[in-house]
Amino acid sequence: MARYRIEEYVRWEDIDAAGIINYQAYLRFFGLAEAELLRSAGLAYGYLVDVLGIWLPRVRVECNFRKPVKLDELLVVEAFFSRIGRTSIHLDFGVHRKSDPSVVVATGRYVLVCVHQGSFEPIEVPAEIRTRIAPYVESAAP
Repeated sequence: MARYRIEEYVRWEDIDAAGIINYQAYLRFFGLAEAELLRSAGLAYGYLVDVLGIWLPRVRVECNFRKPVKLDELLVVEAFFSRIGRTSIHLDFGVHRKSDPSVVVATGRYVLVCVHQGSFEPIEVPAEIRTRIAPYVESAAP
């Protein structure tokens, strides 16, 4: 298993009045990691919608803030799947500074539900998705 990694700088719009990263910025980082991980697995959003006829909306979003991060720090966001259920998928994230990979600055999780594009009714996660994301599945860290 390999975690998917992206690198992204903390930008001006990511910081708050205290000069540290605003909690909302992590959602931007998680969204970038999610999109690129799915793309690397051959599941770009266009493919999910146009070919498979499904969406993967987030039904739960979690973020744990562990260390403050400041403007212009380069972060590494790791993404992996920790659970594939019948209709849902857990996508987990770990964030650390590029300059100090041993310290986790934030963690997060999305719970995605596989739904039919037209009705938004939950459907079973297709076998194709299970197969394509298998290289990125691991148990969630405690």
